[in-house]
Amino acid sequence: MNIKFFSKTGLALGIMAFSGWVSASECGDVTIANMNWQSAEVMANVDKLILNAGYGCNADLVTGDTVPTITSMVEKGRPDIAPEGWIDLVPEVAKTGIQSGNLVQAASSLSDGGSQGWWIPKYIADAHPDIKSFDDVKKHPELFPAPDDAKKGAIYNGPQGWGGTVVTAQFYKAYGFEKAGFVLVDTGSAAALDGSIAKAYERKAPWLGFYWAPTALLGKYPMVKLENGHAVDPVEWKRCNTVADCSDPQPNGWPIDRVFTLTTKSFSTRSPNVMAYLNKRAWSNETVNKLIAWMTDNQATGEEGAKYFLKNNEALWRQWVTPEASGKIKAAL
Repeated sequence: MNIKFFSKTGLALGIMAFSGWVSASECGDVTIANMNWQSAEVMANVDKLILNAGYGCNADLVTGDTVPTITSMVEKGRPDIAPEGWIDLVPEVAKTGIQSGNLVQAASSLSDGGSQGWWIPKYIADAHPDIKSFDDVKKHPELFPAPDDAKKGAIYNGPQGWGGTVVTAQFYKAYGFEKAGFVLVDTGSAAALDGSIAKAYERKAPWLGFYWAPTALLGKYPMVKLENGHAVDPVEWKRCNTVADCSDPQPNGWPIDRVFTLTTKSFSTRSPNVMAYLNKRAWSNETVNKLIAWMTDNQATGEEGAKYFLKNNEALWRQWVTPEASGKIKAAL
């Protein structure tokens, strides 16, 4: 045996093994918050699959929700990643965490932001291209007959307790919809609100009301969001538009909810390769709507939805990862 050759070969193999260990340990164990709504659930599972297959991580999901997860990340440094952090729902906590450096803001996970507002079916928008805004629709109560009084126009509202329900009621007053011949319809529950849209679509009937994106429903039933006709005034928004018992609401824009991927400080410095991925990973509401509509129709889990996305959207996710990681992810599917 050539001892000299063996020693050199052994050294080379040792270096290669060590470098592989360093690469894996750079990522190591990772906890990803799995929020309790579809878009966040499937994104968490996409991250888990990509981190494990593409970057050699040992990523796992932990149950989470917006307020407790972001608060825990700031105060306790766990979990490592919140893929879909709606920071406007916890503005003070998020601001404090980012300013202190305990919380790191990565990519805007929903590139369009979270979008709330008043919507009409696409077939109504196509048939009436002049209706683009609150002021436009206000002129046509006859196009949206109320279920209990066809002489009135109907605006379907969300259930009590939702922030969007309060805003819709305040905009109803602020824009003068009662005077214009409209009534607010209290749907009573999220299921009833969804049902009213589904029923309208099945009959190609008119519908006008509050909804939001991304959602599975909008992936199945294309809707068009109406323009408020005003820039967002954050002072007025806080003073009255979001306060149920405020008596003098003014017309205003509807802010787009900022939705970012968040990580803890310790994780951001530990794994630069994964952070590079998280700083690129974003998808549009249209992409998410279609994906979670598929999940709903097929009763798919978050993991099944993630695999479906990765198999059918390679052109998109390849932009997020390194060429080396891309090959590993594709091989794992």
